Amino acid sequence: MPPVLGIDFGTTNTVLALLHPDGTTTTARFGTQEVFRSVLCFWAENYGSGTAQGSRLRQEAGPAAIEAYLDDPLDSRLIMSMKTYLAQRSFTDTRIFGRRFTLEALIATFLRSFLAAAQVDPAGLRIIAGRPVRFAGERTDDDFGETRLRAAFAEAGMVGIDVALEPEGAGYRFARTLTAPATVLIGDFGGGTSDFSLLRFVPGQGVEPLGHSGVGIAGDVFDYRIIDQVISPRLGKGMTYRVMGGAELPVPPDWYSSFARWHRLSLMRNPKTLREMREVMRGARDPHRLGNLVDLIEDEMGYRLYQTVSAAKAALSDSATTRLSFHHKELGLDIAITRADFEAWIAADLAQFAAAIDQVMRQSGVTAVDHVFLTGGTSFVPAVRRLFDDRFGAARVSTGGEFVSVAEGLALIGRDRAAGFASHG
Repeated sequence: MPPVLGIDFGTTNTVLALLHPDGTTTTARFGTQEVFRSVLCFWAENYGSGTAQGSRLRQEAGPAAIEAYLDDPLDSRLIMSMKTYLAQRSFTDTRIFGRRFTLEALIATFLRSFLAAAQVDPAGLRIIAGRPVRFAGERTDDDFGETRLRAAFAEAGMVGIDVALEPEGAGYRFARTLTAPATVLIGDFGGGTSDFSLLRFVPGQGVEPLGHSGVGIAGDVFDYRIIDQVISPRLGKGMTYRVMGGAELPVPPDWYSSFARWHRLSLMRNPKTLREMREVMRGARDPHRLGNLVDLIEDEMGYRLYQTVSAAKAALSDSATTRLSFHHKELGLDIAITRADFEAWIAADLAQFAAAIDQVMRQSGVTAVDHVFLTGGTSFVPAVRRLFDDRFGAARVSTGGEFVSVAEGLALIGRDRAAGFASHG
């Protein structure tokens, strides 16, 4: 059997695991990291002079894309969270420096660069890619999302890939530690989606899926809650303005909905939106707040702001309080955030996690589980862990391989499918 390649294409990070014919697994490394940021950066490069003058479109992916963007944010375009749009029929293409890209073409561009950085030639390999149980976004079509995912891999040169659910991949990795049959609940928390699968593992015989559910909520939404509660009110959210002395009107809330979602922020940097913001500024009660919002958008400071927010979120996993500090031009933020406040902001999201777990248990008809395995960065959030500890008992809950477990498990699924005894879910 040829080597099997498991690819976990994520909203935030992408991971590759290679299962060798002898049964050993290696994870691609990128410097000191096992994850590769799921981002692209484009910029136009001028060449020649006179009548021979022109420009060509250049791009980088992963860490090199972030470096290129930070080096020249005003004259480059950073593309993030591509996976978020897969199941949304409303997103078909975008123009980057005058060139049209379909979503499939963008993802294919990323995947080719990712494989090159991993120094992996997919030719002759059995390839299995992960997909969420429920794709992220509003009014999503999950079958359509998988179709576009397959098309993107094909455009990148990986034709005929196999697909498996991401939480099943995480479950397969965990199953290597089992010596007896067991019913296992898997919680896989990514950047854009959180997926839950109840699986029955029998060592040497594969896996029987008992139930699946998922929600389009994960780490990115938790970041959104912090921005929405802590930062947006200081940038004019909730304020009013007047037009030529007329009645007070609310500053458009859609601006802040987009601002708090990092994959939408770059879309706000267009002349029409910025012109509207300046018009509202003239009649606003506190124009300086809106001015700070315009500065952040125009100066492409969104990525640095999101880094600050993510760091504050991570700090709350270890401490009861942290400080969010961010400064740009006239904007100066130094705000204390408590874990109790953060947990109150994400309470509705946690309720959706609980409802998704209920759905899995109802589907399966199972009332008890032997093990719970949690993976993904959001599994570090104490309130998320507590949700499972309280329901199933802390002794049954374990974590591990938070960033590589899905890719490694996908490769194992690919091996077992080739052998003909693993379920396709």
